Amino acid sequence: MTLTGTYLFTIDAHLGPVVDVGVTPTGHRRVVPVLGGVVTGGLDGTVLPGGADWNLERPDGSCELWARYELRLGTRAVVSVTNTAVHEAGAPAPILTTPRFDVGAGGPVELRTGVLVGLLTLQPGGRRVLVEVHRVEVAARA
Repeated sequence: MTLTGTYLFTIDAHLGPVVDVGVTPTGHRRVVPVLGGVVTGGLDGTVLPGGADWNLERPDGSCELWARYELRLGTRAVVSVTNTAVHEAGAPAPILTTPRFDVGAGGPVELRTGVLVGLLTLQPGGRRVLVEVHRVEVAARA
């Protein structure tokens, strides 16, 4: 058996100015607002404003990404996204993430199941991130 990946869609999220919370008992906290964006590829829609990435640079040199935001698809269905990762602070992109989708009525229920992986790339200027979403599957060897 081998693992294979299938590209599903891309989230292009537009980001607001970083809110520097400062050093907390668990590390250096920053909040990055999600202002909007688009969804393209196998799904089409928009990224709704109002979400954020609450990232934490830990004392051990790792960085925890925890983002929450919503998508409104072309079908008008709303999908809540929670995207997480732990990576080395300052590591070059792309970063592998674990997106989870909470799908409302009329939305693509296949996003609720299986193993999904995001490939997050911060765009030049730091005001946008692209998250390519892929489904990981087991393929039988030939």
